[in-house]
Amino acid sequence: MTEIQASSSSEKSTLTASDLNEFFAMWEGLNFTGLDNGSVVEAQMCPTYFNRSALLNAMCTLYAFIFVVGLAANALVVWVNLRSQRHYHETHLYILNLAVADLCVVATLPVWVSSLAQGGHWPFGQTACKLTHLLFSVNLFASIFFLACMSVDRYLSVVRSGEISQRRGRQVRRLVCALTWLLALVASVPDTYFLQSVKSQHGHLTLCHPIYPQDNPLQWMVGIQLSFVVLGFIIPFPVIAVSYALLANALASSSSHSPSAGDQERCVSRKVILTYIMVFIACWAPYHGVLLADALAMLGVLPLGCSSENGLFVALHLTQCLSLIHCCVNPVVYSFTHRHYRYDLMKAFIFKYSSRTGLARLIDGSQGNETEYAIMENNTTTGT
Repeated sequence: MTEIQASSSSEKSTLTASDLNEFFAMWEGLNFTGLDNGSVVEAQMCPTYFNRSALLNAMCTLYAFIFVVGLAANALVVWVNLRSQRHYHETHLYILNLAVADLCVVATLPVWVSSLAQGGHWPFGQTACKLTHLLFSVNLFASIFFLACMSVDRYLSVVRSGEISQRRGRQVRRLVCALTWLLALVASVPDTYFLQSVKSQHGHLTLCHPIYPQDNPLQWMVGIQLSFVVLGFIIPFPVIAVSYALLANALASSSSHSPSAGDQERCVSRKVILTYIMVFIACWAPYHGVLLADALAMLGVLPLGCSSENGLFVALHLTQCLSLIHCCVNPVVYSFTHRHYRYDLMKAFIFKYSSRTGLARLIDGSQGNETEYAIMENNTTTGT
Protein backbone atom coordinates (compact mmCIF):
# COMPACT_ATOMS: atom_id res chain seq x y z
CA MET A 1 0.00 0.00 0.00
CA THR A 2 1.40 3.39 -1.04
CA GLU A 3 0.60 6.71 0.63
CA ILE A 4 0.79 10.30 -0.62
CA GLN A 5 -0.21 13.62 0.87
CA ALA A 6 -3.93 14.27 0.50
CA SER A 7 -3.27 17.67 -1.00
CA SER A 8 -1.97 16.03 -4.13
CA SER A 9 -5.43 14.91 -5.15
CA SER A 10 -7.24 18.09 -4.26
CA GLU A 11 -6.81 19.68 -7.63
CA LYS A 12 -10.03 18.17 -8.90
CA SER A 13 -12.01 21.19 -7.79
CA THR A 14 -9.97 23.66 -9.84
CA LEU A 15 -9.35 24.33 -13.49
CA THR A 16 -5.60 23.78 -13.23
CA ALA A 17 -4.11 20.77 -14.97
CA SER A 18 -1.68 20.06 -12.16
CA ASP A 19 -3.78 17.34 -10.54
CA LEU A 20 -4.08 15.47 -13.81
CA ASN A 21 -0.40 15.61 -14.56
CA GLU A 22 0.71 15.04 -10.97
CA PHE A 23 -1.34 11.90 -11.12
CA PHE A 24 0.37 10.85 -14.34
CA ALA A 25 3.87 11.85 -13.31
CA MET A 26 3.80 10.37 -9.81
CA TRP A 27 1.69 7.25 -10.18
CA GLU A 28 1.78 5.98 -13.74
CA GLY A 29 -0.65 3.09 -13.90
CA LEU A 30 -2.20 3.80 -10.47
CA ASN A 31 -5.60 5.09 -9.40
CA PHE A 32 -6.59 6.33 -5.96
CA THR A 33 -9.58 4.92 -4.12
CA GLY A 34 -10.53 6.04 -0.67
CA LEU A 35 -9.07 8.10 2.15
CA ASP A 36 -8.00 7.18 5.64
CA ASN A 37 -8.68 9.33 8.71
CA GLY A 38 -7.77 12.63 7.09
CA SER A 39 -4.05 12.79 6.40
CA VAL A 40 -3.29 10.50 3.49
CA VAL A 41 -4.76 9.00 0.37
CA GLU A 42 -4.58 5.27 -0.07
CA ALA A 43 -3.68 4.03 -3.50
CA GLN A 44 -4.78 0.67 -4.86
CA MET A 45 -2.93 -1.06 -7.64
CA CYS A 46 -5.51 -0.37 -10.33
CA PRO A 47 -4.79 -0.29 -14.05
CA THR A 48 -5.38 2.96 -15.91
CA TYR A 49 -8.07 2.35 -18.49
CA PHE A 50 -7.92 5.69 -20.27
CA ASN A 51 -5.40 7.06 -22.71
CA ARG A 52 -3.34 9.82 -21.12
CA SER A 53 -2.32 11.52 -24.34
CA ALA A 54 -5.85 11.44 -25.71
CA LEU A 55 -7.23 13.06 -22.56
CA LEU A 56 -4.57 15.77 -22.53
CA ASN A 57 -5.07 16.49 -26.23
CA ALA A 58 -8.84 16.63 -25.82
CA MET A 59 -8.54 19.11 -22.95
CA CYS A 60 -6.08 21.31 -24.84
CA THR A 61 -8.29 21.29 -27.93
CA LEU A 62 -11.43 22.16 -25.97
CA TYR A 63 -9.71 24.97 -24.07
CA ALA A 64 -8.28 26.41 -27.28
CA PHE A 65 -11.69 26.33 -28.99
CA ILE A 66 -13.40 27.96 -26.00
CA PHE A 67 -10.69 30.61 -25.82
CA VAL A 68 -10.98 31.65 -29.47
CA VAL A 69 -14.77 31.63 -29.69
CA GLY A 70 -15.40 32.98 -26.20
CA LEU A 71 -12.87 35.78 -26.57
CA ALA A 72 -14.33 36.97 -29.87
CA ALA A 73 -17.99 36.68 -28.82
CA ASN A 74 -17.68 38.32 -25.42
CA ALA A 75 -15.36 41.07 -26.64
CA LEU A 76 -17.97 41.86 -29.28
CA VAL A 77 -20.73 42.05 -26.67
CA VAL A 78 -18.66 44.33 -24.44
CA TRP A 79 -17.73 46.58 -27.37
CA VAL A 80 -21.32 46.89 -28.61
CA ASN A 81 -22.59 47.62 -25.10
CA LEU A 82 -19.98 50.27 -24.36
CA ARG A 83 -20.52 52.17 -27.60
CA SER A 84 -24.30 51.88 -27.57
CA GLN A 85 -26.39 54.71 -26.16
CA ARG A 86 -29.51 52.57 -25.92
CA HIS A 87 -29.32 51.51 -22.30
CA TYR A 88 -32.98 51.72 -21.42
CA HIS A 89 -33.79 48.02 -21.54
CA GLU A 90 -33.65 46.43 -18.11
CA THR A 91 -30.89 43.82 -18.24
CA HIS A 92 -28.26 45.84 -20.11
CA LEU A 93 -26.01 46.22 -17.07
CA TYR A 94 -26.19 42.53 -16.17
CA ILE A 95 -25.42 41.49 -19.75
CA LEU A 96 -22.40 43.78 -19.82
CA ASN A 97 -21.06 42.40 -16.53
CA LEU A 98 -21.78 38.84 -17.66
CA ALA A 99 -19.76 39.39 -20.83
CA VAL A 100 -16.88 40.92 -18.85
CA ALA A 101 -16.85 37.94 -16.48
CA ASP A 102 -16.89 35.41 -19.32
CA LEU A 103 -14.20 37.36 -21.13
CA CYS A 104 -11.92 37.21 -18.09
CA VAL A 105 -12.55 33.49 -17.68
CA VAL A 106 -11.50 32.64 -21.22
CA ALA A 107 -8.52 35.01 -20.96
CA THR A 108 -6.95 32.65 -18.39
CA LEU A 109 -7.26 29.55 -20.59
CA PRO A 110 -3.95 29.98 -22.50
CA VAL A 111 -2.14 29.73 -19.16
CA TRP A 112 -3.77 26.41 -18.34
CA VAL A 113 -3.16 25.11 -21.86
CA SER A 114 0.50 26.08 -21.53
CA SER A 115 0.72 24.11 -18.28
CA LEU A 116 -0.96 21.11 -19.88
CA ALA A 117 1.40 21.21 -22.84
CA GLN A 118 4.35 21.08 -20.43
CA GLY A 119 3.05 18.03 -18.61
CA GLY A 120 1.57 20.03 -15.76
CA HIS A 121 4.69 22.06 -15.11
CA TRP A 122 3.99 25.54 -13.72
CA PRO A 123 6.81 27.90 -14.75
CA PHE A 124 5.11 31.16 -13.81
CA GLY A 125 5.80 31.33 -10.06
CA GLN A 126 3.59 31.39 -6.97
CA THR A 127 2.19 34.89 -7.45
CA ALA A 128 0.94 34.03 -10.90
CA CYS A 129 -0.39 30.74 -9.53
CA LYS A 130 -2.63 32.54 -7.04
CA LEU A 131 -3.59 35.51 -9.20
CA THR A 132 -4.46 33.48 -12.30
CA HIS A 133 -6.57 31.07 -10.30
CA LEU A 134 -8.24 33.94 -8.45
CA LEU A 135 -9.05 35.72 -11.71
CA PHE A 136 -10.56 32.57 -13.12
CA SER A 137 -12.53 31.63 -10.02
CA VAL A 138 -13.93 35.10 -9.29
CA ASN A 139 -15.17 35.57 -12.83
CA LEU A 140 -16.55 32.04 -13.04
CA PHE A 141 -18.64 32.58 -9.92
CA ALA A 142 -19.61 36.06 -11.12
CA SER A 143 -20.81 34.67 -14.45
CA ILE A 144 -23.11 32.20 -12.69
CA PHE A 145 -24.35 34.79 -10.21
CA PHE A 146 -25.16 37.33 -12.93
CA LEU A 147 -27.29 34.75 -14.73
CA ALA A 148 -29.32 34.37 -11.53
CA CYS A 149 -29.55 38.15 -11.04
CA MET A 150 -30.71 38.58 -14.62
CA SER A 151 -33.50 36.03 -14.22
CA VAL A 152 -34.82 37.71 -11.06
CA ASP A 153 -34.55 41.18 -12.61
CA ARG A 154 -36.48 40.14 -15.70
CA TYR A 155 -39.31 38.74 -13.60
CA LEU A 156 -39.47 41.81 -11.34
CA SER A 157 -39.40 44.10 -14.39
CA VAL A 158 -42.64 42.50 -15.56
CA VAL A 159 -44.57 42.18 -12.31
CA ARG A 160 -43.49 45.58 -10.98
CA SER A 161 -43.50 47.54 -14.19
CA GLY A 162 -44.01 51.23 -13.48
CA GLU A 163 -43.59 50.91 -9.72
CA ILE A 164 -39.88 51.80 -9.77
CA SER A 165 -38.47 54.77 -11.64
CA GLN A 166 -35.87 54.21 -14.32
CA ARG A 167 -33.23 56.10 -12.34
CA ARG A 168 -33.87 54.14 -9.15
CA GLY A 169 -33.83 50.92 -11.14
CA ARG A 170 -30.38 51.71 -12.49
CA GLN A 171 -29.10 52.49 -8.99
CA VAL A 172 -30.44 49.21 -7.64
CA ARG A 173 -28.86 47.24 -10.48
CA ARG A 174 -25.49 48.91 -9.96
CA LEU A 175 -25.62 48.01 -6.28
CA VAL A 176 -26.57 44.41 -7.11
CA CYS A 177 -23.67 44.18 -9.57
CA ALA A 178 -21.20 45.46 -6.99
CA LEU A 179 -22.47 42.99 -4.38
CA THR A 180 -22.31 40.17 -6.91
CA TRP A 181 -18.65 40.82 -7.65
CA LEU A 182 -17.95 40.99 -3.92
CA LEU A 183 -19.72 37.68 -3.29
CA ALA A 184 -17.78 36.06 -6.15
CA LEU A 185 -14.53 37.29 -4.59
CA VAL A 186 -15.44 35.93 -1.17
CA ALA A 187 -16.42 32.56 -2.65
CA SER A 188 -13.05 32.32 -4.42
CA VAL A 189 -10.79 33.21 -1.51
CA PRO A 190 -10.65 29.87 0.41
CA ASP A 191 -9.34 27.69 -2.43
CA THR A 192 -7.00 30.41 -3.70
CA TYR A 193 -5.57 30.97 -0.22
CA PHE A 194 -4.14 27.45 -0.07
CA LEU A 195 -2.64 27.48 -3.57
CA GLN A 196 1.12 27.14 -3.73
CA SER A 197 3.74 26.72 -6.40
CA VAL A 198 5.72 23.71 -5.18
CA LYS A 199 8.22 21.20 -6.50
CA SER A 200 6.89 17.72 -7.08
CA GLN A 201 8.53 15.14 -4.86
CA HIS A 202 8.18 12.50 -7.55
CA GLY A 203 9.45 14.34 -10.59
CA HIS A 204 11.04 17.52 -11.89
CA LEU A 205 7.80 19.44 -12.17
CA THR A 206 6.75 22.62 -10.41
CA LEU A 207 3.05 22.41 -9.62
CA CYS A 208 0.39 24.99 -8.82
CA HIS A 209 -2.02 23.28 -6.44
CA PRO A 210 -3.58 23.75 -3.00
CA ILE A 211 -1.78 22.53 0.11
CA TYR A 212 -4.36 22.13 2.86
CA PRO A 213 -3.65 21.98 6.62
CA GLN A 214 -2.16 18.61 7.50
CA ASP A 215 -4.47 17.99 10.46
CA ASN A 216 -7.65 17.84 8.33
CA PRO A 217 -6.92 17.95 4.59
CA LEU A 218 -9.87 15.71 3.73
CA GLN A 219 -12.35 18.07 5.37
CA TRP A 220 -10.90 21.03 3.49
CA MET A 221 -10.95 19.20 0.16
CA VAL A 222 -14.52 18.03 0.51
CA GLY A 223 -15.69 21.31 2.02
CA ILE A 224 -14.35 23.41 -0.84
CA GLN A 225 -15.74 21.06 -3.47
CA LEU A 226 -19.17 21.03 -1.83
CA SER A 227 -19.14 24.81 -1.48
CA PHE A 228 -18.53 25.09 -5.22
CA VAL A 229 -21.45 22.74 -5.91
CA VAL A 230 -23.72 24.72 -3.59
CA LEU A 231 -22.72 28.20 -4.80
CA GLY A 232 -22.32 27.20 -8.43
CA PHE A 233 -25.44 25.13 -8.96
CA ILE A 234 -27.64 24.16 -6.01
CA ILE A 235 -28.50 27.80 -5.18
CA PRO A 236 -28.37 29.52 -8.61
CA PHE A 237 -30.29 26.90 -10.60
CA PRO A 238 -33.52 27.00 -8.55
CA VAL A 239 -33.36 30.80 -8.61
CA ILE A 240 -33.01 30.81 -12.40
CA ALA A 241 -35.61 28.10 -12.99
CA VAL A 242 -38.23 29.55 -10.63
CA SER A 243 -37.72 33.13 -11.84
CA TYR A 244 -38.10 32.21 -15.49
CA ALA A 245 -41.07 29.95 -14.76
CA LEU A 246 -42.78 32.84 -12.97
CA LEU A 247 -41.81 35.14 -15.84
CA ALA A 248 -43.37 32.80 -18.39
CA ASN A 249 -46.56 32.68 -16.34
CA ALA A 250 -46.62 36.47 -15.96
CA LEU A 251 -46.09 36.96 -19.69
CA ALA A 252 -48.87 34.53 -20.48
CA SER A 253 -51.24 36.37 -18.14
CA SER A 254 -50.20 39.74 -19.56
CA SER A 255 -50.79 38.54 -23.13
CA SER A 256 -54.26 37.24 -22.29
CA HIS A 257 -55.32 40.54 -20.73
CA SER A 258 -53.50 42.88 -23.10
CA PRO A 259 -52.25 41.25 -26.30
CA SER A 260 -50.65 44.47 -27.51
CA ALA A 261 -48.61 45.04 -24.33
CA GLY A 262 -45.02 44.92 -24.74
CA ASP A 263 -41.46 45.93 -24.56
CA GLN A 264 -38.85 43.44 -25.68
CA GLU A 265 -38.63 41.80 -22.26
CA ARG A 266 -42.42 41.43 -22.06
CA CYS A 267 -42.46 39.63 -25.41
CA VAL A 268 -39.88 36.99 -24.53
CA SER A 269 -41.33 33.71 -25.73
CA ARG A 270 -41.58 30.55 -23.70
CA LYS A 271 -39.10 28.94 -26.07
CA VAL A 272 -36.49 31.56 -25.21
CA ILE A 273 -37.15 31.16 -21.49
CA LEU A 274 -36.84 27.39 -21.82
CA THR A 275 -33.57 27.93 -23.69
CA TYR A 276 -32.17 29.95 -20.80
CA ILE A 277 -32.92 27.13 -18.36
CA MET A 278 -31.74 24.30 -20.59
CA VAL A 279 -28.46 26.04 -21.46
CA PHE A 280 -27.65 26.44 -17.77
CA ILE A 281 -28.47 22.78 -17.09
CA ALA A 282 -26.48 21.52 -20.09
CA CYS A 283 -23.39 23.56 -19.20
CA TRP A 284 -23.29 23.13 -15.44
CA ALA A 285 -25.27 20.06 -14.30
CA PRO A 286 -22.80 17.43 -15.61
CA TYR A 287 -19.75 19.02 -13.97
CA HIS A 288 -21.39 19.69 -10.63
CA GLY A 289 -22.91 16.20 -10.63
CA VAL A 290 -19.49 14.62 -11.16
CA LEU A 291 -17.93 16.99 -8.60
CA LEU A 292 -20.54 15.95 -6.03
CA ALA A 293 -19.90 12.26 -6.77
CA ASP A 294 -16.17 12.86 -6.31
CA ALA A 295 -16.74 14.49 -2.91
CA LEU A 296 -18.98 11.62 -1.80
CA ALA A 297 -16.36 9.12 -2.94
CA MET A 298 -13.69 10.86 -0.86
CA LEU A 299 -15.99 10.67 2.16
CA GLY A 300 -16.55 6.97 1.57
CA VAL A 301 -20.28 7.48 1.04
CA LEU A 302 -19.96 6.38 -2.57
CA PRO A 303 -17.55 3.40 -2.76
CA LEU A 304 -15.95 3.04 -6.17
CA GLY A 305 -13.99 0.31 -7.87
CA CYS A 306 -11.02 0.77 -10.15
CA SER A 307 -13.02 1.16 -13.35
CA SER A 308 -15.36 3.66 -11.67
CA GLU A 309 -12.38 5.63 -10.38
CA ASN A 310 -11.01 5.84 -13.90
CA GLY A 311 -14.36 6.95 -15.29
CA LEU A 312 -14.87 9.54 -12.56
CA PHE A 313 -11.39 10.95 -13.07
CA VAL A 314 -11.87 11.39 -16.82
CA ALA A 315 -15.44 12.66 -16.44
CA LEU A 316 -14.34 15.26 -13.89
CA HIS A 317 -11.89 16.88 -16.28
CA LEU A 318 -13.94 16.59 -19.44
CA THR A 319 -17.11 17.98 -17.86
CA GLN A 320 -15.08 20.83 -16.43
CA CYS A 321 -13.85 21.66 -19.94
CA LEU A 322 -17.36 21.37 -21.36
CA SER A 323 -18.84 23.57 -18.63
CA LEU A 324 -16.76 26.47 -19.91
CA ILE A 325 -18.64 26.35 -23.20
CA HIS A 326 -21.12 28.61 -21.41
CA CYS A 327 -18.62 31.41 -22.09
CA CYS A 328 -19.30 30.89 -25.80
CA VAL A 329 -23.04 30.33 -25.51
CA ASN A 330 -23.95 33.20 -23.17
CA PRO A 331 -23.20 36.00 -25.69
CA VAL A 332 -25.52 34.38 -28.22
CA VAL A 333 -28.36 33.39 -25.88
CA TYR A 334 -28.42 36.49 -23.71
CA SER A 335 -27.32 39.18 -26.16
CA PHE A 336 -27.75 38.73 -29.87
CA THR A 337 -31.02 36.82 -29.74
CA HIS A 338 -32.50 40.20 -28.71
CA ARG A 339 -33.53 42.77 -31.28
CA HIS A 340 -31.82 45.64 -29.43
CA TYR A 341 -28.39 44.04 -29.66
CA ARG A 342 -28.78 42.92 -33.24
CA TYR A 343 -29.77 46.47 -34.15
CA ASP A 344 -26.74 47.94 -32.37
CA LEU A 345 -24.49 45.35 -33.98
CA MET A 346 -25.80 46.14 -37.45
CA LYS A 347 -25.37 49.83 -36.80
CA ALA A 348 -21.78 49.33 -35.70
CA PHE A 349 -20.69 47.15 -38.59
CA ILE A 350 -22.97 48.05 -41.49
CA PHE A 351 -25.08 51.19 -41.32
CA LYS A 352 -22.50 53.38 -39.63
CA TYR A 353 -20.54 53.44 -42.86
CA SER A 354 -23.43 53.49 -45.31
CA SER A 355 -23.76 56.72 -47.27
CA ARG A 356 -25.62 55.58 -50.38
CA THR A 357 -28.84 54.58 -48.62
CA GLY A 358 -28.93 57.45 -46.14
CA LEU A 359 -29.30 55.03 -43.23
CA ALA A 360 -26.18 56.37 -41.55
CA ARG A 361 -27.71 59.84 -41.20
CA LEU A 362 -31.00 58.35 -40.07
CA ILE A 363 -29.37 56.26 -37.34
CA ASP A 364 -26.99 58.97 -36.15
CA GLY A 365 -29.87 61.38 -35.71
CA SER A 366 -32.26 58.92 -34.13
CA GLN A 367 -33.17 58.51 -30.49
CA GLY A 368 -33.38 54.73 -30.66
CA ASN A 369 -37.11 54.35 -30.11
CA GLU A 370 -39.02 51.10 -30.44
CA THR A 371 -40.27 52.03 -33.91
CA GLU A 372 -36.73 51.99 -35.29
CA TYR A 373 -36.03 48.64 -33.67
CA ALA A 374 -39.23 47.22 -35.13
CA ILE A 375 -38.33 48.54 -38.61
CA MET A 376 -34.86 47.03 -38.44
CA GLU A 377 -36.26 43.72 -37.20
CA ASN A 378 -38.82 43.59 -40.00
CA ASN A 379 -36.22 44.45 -42.61
CA THR A 380 -33.91 41.75 -41.30
CA THR A 381 -36.69 39.18 -41.33
CA THR A 382 -37.73 40.14 -44.85
CA GLY A 383 -34.17 39.97 -46.08
CA THR A 384 -33.78 36.41 -44.85
